[in-house]
Amino acid sequence: MTSEHAALIEEATRKSGLVWVNGLALWHAWIDGAMYVLCGGPTEQPLPAGLADGATASVTVRSKDKGGRLVSWQGRADLLAPGSDPWSAAVAELRTKRLNSADADTVTDRWARECALFRLTPQGDPAEHPAAMPGGSGAAVPLPTPATTRQPIPAGLPRLLARRKARG
Repeated sequence: MTSEHAALIEEATRKSGLVWVNGLALWHAWIDGAMYVLCGGPTEQPLPAGLADGATASVTVRSKDKGGRLVSWQGRADLLAPGSDPWSAAVAELRTKRLNSADADTVTDRWARECALFRLTPQGDPAEHPAAMPGGSGAAVPLPTPATTRQPIPAGLPRLLARRKARG
C-alpha cells in the first residue's frame, strides 16, 4: 500500500463517525493504524455478515463534509480477547465514542461478556478513492411494485376546499 493511500484511509476513517463494514453501518474508533468495531450483544450494533476472526472485510468510508462515499478498502479482521492489552486499549477509546449508553459505569464489563471486538487492519490499496471511483451511483435498482405515485388531483377538489375555507 502506498503511503498516500494509507494516509487517505487513516484520515477518512478517523474523521468519519460511521463506516460500512460488509454493507452494515457501524460506529468505530481508529487507533494506531487500525479500525476497531464492537458488535453483538442485545444492546449493541449487530455483527456484519461475514465478519469473523481472520476474515477479510470490506470497509466503505463516507466523507464527513459531503456524506458521500470517499474511500473503500479491504481489511483483515482480528477478534480481540476480552481483557487483553489490545482489547483494553481499544475499549478505553470506544467508551468515549459510545453515545447514550445506559450503563456507562459498567459498559466495559458488559462488552467483555456479550460483545465481540474486532480490529480491522487495512490490506492493500483501496478499491475506491477520489482518483478511482466507479461511474454509477452504487444505488440498488428499485424492486418492481404495483404502487404508484400521486395521481392528478380530482377536478372538483379546489372548489370543495374553497367552500370549506369560506365557511370557516
